[in-house]
This record gives sequence, structure tokens and C-alpha cells, in this order.
Amino acid sequence: MAKLTAEKLLAELAQKKIAPVYLLTGEDLFRKQEVIKKIREVLQPDDFNFYSSSAEKANLGEVLAMANTAPVFSSARMLVLTGIEKLRKEPKVALLNYVSNPLPTTTLVLTHNDAKKMKTEKALAEACAANGRVADYAELKQAELNVWVKNRLAARGLTGDFDAVDLLCQSVGSELAAAENEIEKLYLYTLERQSKKITKDDVLACIGFSKEENPYELANAILACNKNKAVKLVDKLLDDGEEPVAILAKMTYPIEKMARIKRMSEGGMASGEILHAAGLFPWESRLISAARNYPSQKQFLAAMNKMIDADAGFKSGSASDPKLVLKGILLTLFR
Repeated sequence: MAKLTAEKLLAELAQKKIAPVYLLTGEDLFRKQEVIKKIREVLQPDDFNFYSSSAEKANLGEVLAMANTAPVFSSARMLVLTGIEKLRKEPKVALLNYVSNPLPTTTLVLTHNDAKKMKTEKALAEACAANGRVADYAELKQAELNVWVKNRLAARGLTGDFDAVDLLCQSVGSELAAAENEIEKLYLYTLERQSKKITKDDVLACIGFSKEENPYELANAILACNKNKAVKLVDKLLDDGEEPVAILAKMTYPIEKMARIKRMSEGGMASGEILHAAGLFPWESRLISAARNYPSQKQFLAAMNKMIDADAGFKSGSASDPKLVLKGILLTLFR
């Protein structure tokens, strides 16, 4: 069964090896889009032989008809269907039938963005693996994120000391698109500079913090379960003009980290196992010791549901009062 790591899939594409079916799972949309772009670069389909749509908007019958049709004046056809977890039962059966016997001249790329639902898609995953490639793109853990950032810096001819890379990772969390944007800013910031080594001060300057500010302050208050301080910091950040969605990102990272640690701790895992599984650094073992003081799983779940609603509200412009929304998340978490 041809199930690959994300790195091995990129290595295959670098050798211009193409499969008729790709199933990209996990919730890291940024790396999936990069792989889709790489597949397209290898195949180089013209506009007549390329199609891309979200699964919920596509007519699956028409998509599969295209998949079963030889390319027009070309050697390859490429079809991309994103978010197939939203397909209903009957369309999924039709999709399963196709990937079980795909047309060799068509490359069908599928993305599945819900890790929980993916557990019930065993037949589809096995068919895609048997006749193509399956690769998982889970959100990067902290240590993995640091490596990813170092590699992206290196691709631009930059190096970063430990504090600089750690600060950048802590500031953007698992949002790789935001990390990529900050790395591009660092590249431009050092364009006329002889030294290409990125320091903590460079990161602070590009992200917009002064040397006196502590970009970890809100995250640290949440990790310390200091509700009053966290609420005051939200007020201050909003009053200083920071975007609500950026503040939400600062809150999301530590809350998700605490929830993972709490769940593993209550599950009876040893501290060393939690340290590795949660992607923590050795000096973060103190967070594991503090897990007994963290909110309950019910409180974490309620806060995360509010965070999802807040993210949608901020991005659509439908959220009423950002202060009430953001502080409501904290009060739900620490009630």
C-alpha cells in the first residue's frame, strides 16, 4: 500500500514521478496547496486539461466524466477536488469506484481536511493508496514547525539563531501561510544587508513589536491560567489597534497546547511520552506538571467552539464586539 510521508511525496515529485490518484489528508491546507502546485508544475496541463473545485460546489458526475476522458491534445489531464469530506454517501461511492480503477492519463488530486472523519474513510484511503499515493498533512507540532521555518529561511539564503526561529514560531503558531509571509518580510528586510543571519530583534522588527514588548505575554498568561491578566492584555492589544483575528491566533496556540497536555495527562501518559507526543521542548516539562490546574476538558471544548465561531465571525465581518467575543472565550475557559 503506497502510503507516503509528506517528505517522500515531495521527493517523488522532484524526480517527476506522477501517480493517477493522490489523497492528501490532514488539516494543514498550506502544505497541501504547495503539493498540488508541485504536481501541476510536473504535469504542466494546459487550461483545457486542468480543473479545480471544492467538492461541495462541484458536480461530481461531470468531474468523474472528465477523469474518465482522455486529455485533449496533451499527454495528461489534472483534476483537483478539495474538501471531499463534505461529499454525501452516494457521491463518495462513485468516487471510490473511480479511484479503484483510475484512468492512467488523468491525475486526480483529492484533499480531505477533517482528521476525525478520515478515520471512517478506510475503503477510500485503501483504494487511493493501492492505485496512487496517500500522504497526511497534520498540523506541525512545535519542534516540526521550527524545522520547517529553518528550511524555509534556508531556501531564501537566510539562517536564524535559536531565539529568532522560536520567536517566529511562537508568534504565528501553526498558521504556515502567516509564517511564510513573515519569512518573506524578513527576506526583504535583510535584502541590502551583508549578514543573512536572522536575529530575535529582526523578527521583532518585522512582526511589529518593539524590543520592550513581550509577544509571548498573552500566551504566557493563558498558560499560567491567569484569567485577569489575560483579559487585561486582550483589552490592551485591541486598544493598541491589533486585529482581532491576530489576537485570536495568539490565544488559540496556548489553549490548544494546554488541551493536548491535559488530555494526555488524564489518559495516564508519562511525562516523557507527553513531551514527545505534544511536540514540546524539554524546558516545557513544567507545563505537564501544571496540567492538574488546567481547566476541564468540557471547558476546553466550550472555549474551542467559541474560538471557531469567533474566527468565522472575524473573517466574515459578522462579529459584533471583538472585546466581548475574545474575553468571552477566556471567561468560558477559566469559569
